[in-house]
Amino acid sequence: MQRMRDLDWLFLGVENEVSHMHLGAVAVFEGPAPSYRELAGVVAAKLPALTRYRQRVRFAPFDLGRPLWITDPAFDLGYHLRHTALPRPGGDAQLCRLVGRVMSIPLDRSRPLWEMWLIDGLAHGRWGLLCKLHHCMVDGVAAGDLLAVLLELEPSEPDPLDDEWLPTPAPSTASPIAHGLRDRALNPLQHGRSAVTLARHPRRVARGAAALANGAVSLSRPDTPAAGSLNRQLSRQRQWAVARASLKDVKTIKNAAGGTVNDVVLACVCGAFRDLLSRHGQPLPVTLTVRTLVPVSVRTPDARGVFDNRVSALFAELPVGLEDPIERLHAITTQLDDRKRAGQARAGVELTQVAGVCPAPLLSLGTRGLARVPQRRVQTVTTNIPGPQFPLYLCQRRMLEIFPYVPLAFDVPLGVAICSYDGGIRFGITGDGDLDSEVRILAHGIEHTLQELLEHAKPKPARRPTRGLPSSASPPGPARRSGAPQTARALPASRS
Repeated sequence: MQRMRDLDWLFLGVENEVSHMHLGAVAVFEGPAPSYRELAGVVAAKLPALTRYRQRVRFAPFDLGRPLWITDPAFDLGYHLRHTALPRPGGDAQLCRLVGRVMSIPLDRSRPLWEMWLIDGLAHGRWGLLCKLHHCMVDGVAAGDLLAVLLELEPSEPDPLDDEWLPTPAPSTASPIAHGLRDRALNPLQHGRSAVTLARHPRRVARGAAALANGAVSLSRPDTPAAGSLNRQLSRQRQWAVARASLKDVKTIKNAAGGTVNDVVLACVCGAFRDLLSRHGQPLPVTLTVRTLVPVSVRTPDARGVFDNRVSALFAELPVGLEDPIERLHAITTQLDDRKRAGQARAGVELTQVAGVCPAPLLSLGTRGLARVPQRRVQTVTTNIPGPQFPLYLCQRRMLEIFPYVPLAFDVPLGVAICSYDGGIRFGITGDGDLDSEVRILAHGIEHTLQELLEHAKPKPARRPTRGLPSSASPPGPARRSGAPQTARALPASRS
């Protein structure tokens, strides 16, 4: 029995009938597909290292204490591990439709909060594994660590099942209340430790307070007009689409134009949203932005392999009003550097720590209410999860690519998750309800913007001087028209 961490509880508390807070991933493997029994044997052999997979949530009566993780005495692997197949031809369209349907259904809170789907029938003899688990269990980095437990570095035979696991007796109804009362008793001690820290390290605390103040201001202050027309009340249904990029191409752009891999990826997402707004006929003034929440891992090296949430956030403004893709990339790089210096990520960490001393009933009520408050300040979420740059295996089959899934909440109808693996970068675009065409426009726009950036990054061939003319003279030919654009062309208003 283990008390749920404060941030984990927040992810559970904001969930409602239209905001399903499960994240996930779709891994695609070379064929042939394993049998259900073979995959079940591999998963069962890994369960001793996946303690949370056999635990469910026990809520305290009247929210008098934090929820507890308890062993599920009726744990049934057959319920969580499922088997399905795609209709022909088994391409991206059929896979995305299946993922959208599966992710539209909330997880059963009376059981451990995860599912896996073995997917047969992918094109070219491949097969897939859809992993679905609640955000209260893991953040994106921990989800990658958790998936790594299932995967192998070599296509080796699975370890024999040697699990003598027996469920522990379920705790009494009073146990969550007792834990809650103990937490309240410990809170004064925690405040006392904070006072001691303040007395012993005043300068360090002062620097932290300044970073928190700057970050809180930058969290709340909009710098430019945002495309609030994208926000909408969510439905229960989800759409999903995928896009692909090469890590080599992204690094080529980064090395030529500056910034980081994450900056280039965000610039691709920015170009895709510009395309989407243009297709919808929205004016694109230079100052227009799409405001995105960017989760930032605060997981320390010693916390790797710990399955929980250790994440904060930055709020970035994607400059969709800028026509030139390189200008958009430079604006994103400059902005994110400023956000980091302003202490936004630190502010998010401190705010969750403040939530930790809030009485349980008030925190529970507050998180449920927060999820229902309409907002137009943030239009999307963009999360980037770095993965291993070497091949991994499951059931002796090589994993070829992996696409992440990000949940939606707070009137944010579109989200983009990015994952790198073995030289590739894969995008999973989540959309609400009837936004099927929108997620496909974003997927195409990401790939299109990447090609635009790549064209700008490629070295231009040196022009040979025209014979008989000075090197500074222009060769004969039609004069350049006055006012001709010197930057890349704008994305067309419509594109098939």
